[in-house]
Amino acid sequence: MNGVFALVAPAPLIAGCAVLGLLFGSFFTVLVHRLPRRLLGDSADTLWAPRSHCPHCRHVLGAWENLPLLSWLGLRGRCRACHTPVGWHYPLLEAGSMLLAAALAWHFGAGWPLAGALLLCGFLLPLAVIDARTGLLPDSLTRPLLWLGLLFNLSADGFAPLPAAVIGAAGGYAVLWLTCRACTLLTGRDGMGHGDFKLLAAIGAWLGWPQLGPVLLLAAGSAALVGVLLIASGRRHRHDAIPFGPYLAAAAVVVLWRAPF
Repeated sequence: MNGVFALVAPAPLIAGCAVLGLLFGSFFTVLVHRLPRRLLGDSADTLWAPRSHCPHCRHVLGAWENLPLLSWLGLRGRCRACHTPVGWHYPLLEAGSMLLAAALAWHFGAGWPLAGALLLCGFLLPLAVIDARTGLLPDSLTRPLLWLGLLFNLSADGFAPLPAAVIGAAGGYAVLWLTCRACTLLTGRDGMGHGDFKLLAAIGAWLGWPQLGPVLLLAAGSAALVGVLLIASGRRHRHDAIPFGPYLAAAAVVVLWRAPF
């Protein structure tokens, strides 16, 4: 810890980051619901308008109905107007964001690395959920994430020297692009979506090129394991596409946690 960050005690820091994560988790629930629908042309809603409402009866939520986690618990997981059950993914995303932010505060302590970790994971979490639900990795999230990673690593306290971050961004994109091209030539089918290239490029921009190997190995291994289990259980066909973004995002968080930043 150094500078003004050293004045923040560990317990208040963890609690503050938990609250921050909870608040941003509430925003993430809006993001993962509205952004893909807008990209697919299914909705004209923006992230800011109209106000949050029940997707079934269009009841506009009051202030107390928008309290992260608390409102869901208070309403017992149902809309106050039409009593339609509210999906579990809303409180799970809010709780996940809260716990992740608190864990990062505990792990990194106050300082520039914590700020970077919160920002990086604040993009990775909604990207993983969006890809898992829709198979999309929006450019409006992956591109800013890449540039923010390069800017973050301008600091001497970043996660990687700037040259390693630039090479990580270029290498992250190139390695998956080449893999996809090889798959296309061998099988006649694309092996993955182009959003995966951009996501790994963004991860490389944040963590640097030396961490690309561990991220890819962990992501590919976990995706293969889950794929085999889903096929064996009959929940997926062997030719069904499996979104790779959630595995890349999860692997990046694990490497971020384990690497000596």
